Amino acid sequence: MSQPWTIYYTYLRRAGRSSRGFTILELMIGVVIVGILVALAIPSHRGFLDKADLRIAIADIRELEGLIDLYRAEYGVYPSNLADVNQAGRLDPWGNAYEYFSVAGAGPGVAGRARKDRNLVPINSTYDLYSKGPDGDSQKSLRPKVSWDDVIRGRDGGYVGLASEY
Repeated sequence: MSQPWTIYYTYLRRAGRSSRGFTILELMIGVVIVGILVALAIPSHRGFLDKADLRIAIADIRELEGLIDLYRAEYGVYPSNLADVNQAGRLDPWGNAYEYFSVAGAGPGVAGRARKDRNLVPINSTYDLYSKGPDGDSQKSLRPKVSWDDVIRGRDGGYVGLASEY
């Protein structure tokens, strides 16, 4: 009777002779499967990153609101620009500076520069604070499509989010 290890050794030697690797067809099928999986994963990953950038912009605007409110509590007026609250040049997730305009501090005629909704009604009575969004372009009104991707503060802080959903 043979030893168990000799039977196993003989099996391994035979298996080694008959398997010489993958055929080109098997390799191509593997590459196609991996390509399909990557093609499915990239769009969902991009959507996740877009949502993360939006959430960051909303959080930044909320933080800037807090700093602006502290400034008003201390000095009794809204700051004239973001430099007054040491946030000059602060960038949104897309690399653009946040935009700020004090509506309450504007003189007569200057209040026309305030952001307006689709019905051309000002969206804030105190100050405007927004990001120009991924395209870096915007208009004073939310009516043009170029403004729909902006992340805005509206209703005097009651709303912070996409202009298209305002």
